Amino acid sequence: MTSPPDLTQADDLLTDKLLASGEPAAIAPVPVTGVIAGVRQAQKENTRNRVIEAARELFDTQGYQGTTIREIARHAQVSVGSVFTTFASKYEILSQVMRDRLDGLYAELDRVMPHLRGATVDRLRTMFAVHFAFEVRHKKLFLAYISATYDWTLPSTATPMGRNLRLQDIMRESLCKGVAEGDVDPSVDQQEIIDLLMAAYVWVYRLAAWHDADAEEMTRVMDRQIGLIAAGFSPKC
Repeated sequence: MTSPPDLTQADDLLTDKLLASGEPAAIAPVPVTGVIAGVRQAQKENTRNRVIEAARELFDTQGYQGTTIREIARHAQVSVGSVFTTFASKYEILSQVMRDRLDGLYAELDRVMPHLRGATVDRLRTMFAVHFAFEVRHKKLFLAYISATYDWTLPSTATPMGRNLRLQDIMRESLCKGVAEGDVDPSVDQQEIIDLLMAAYVWVYRLAAWHDADAEEMTRVMDRQIGLIAAGFSPKC
């Protein structure tokens, strides 16, 4: 394998030959080291994409706990070492899989939520209904994401579902809008309301795990839960 000094010498030699051949000075040769670095970066990106796609399929069929790094590597047709060179842990792979899926959803909610009309309770119901409709297409994958949230071995740098600030920010903006419109009590602790909504949201997914519930059924249950929670944050007459 060519060492870095050898590559530098090869660059210089190539440059000297091109200049000696009368090539215009404005046309700079492409450094060999730059070409190799570009190839390596492309290979790394290709490996990353293959690992993410393989993991998504396996998490969606076997669950998070039921999938090993070795299986992901075999499914992606890369070495186990290549997986660990690209990702620090299995959970980091799951986080990237879910980030890729959810970023588009949250971007759409960021765009739509400020324009929704009606009471705060109705806006929250719409938001969660959109979530269920989106996630039900890959229920097992999302259940894997939920279950990994309670993995006590996760490093402190991990960002499991409960620490997802995008979803919490969307709910907080809706509650703040409700305060401005007069249907949310300004004295309530908004973080507690968000925590209750998140708890109800995750618990509703037991229906998907136990009974293979669809989005419509989960939305009906969540609508009732939101109604009960809203009774606590509505202004008292």
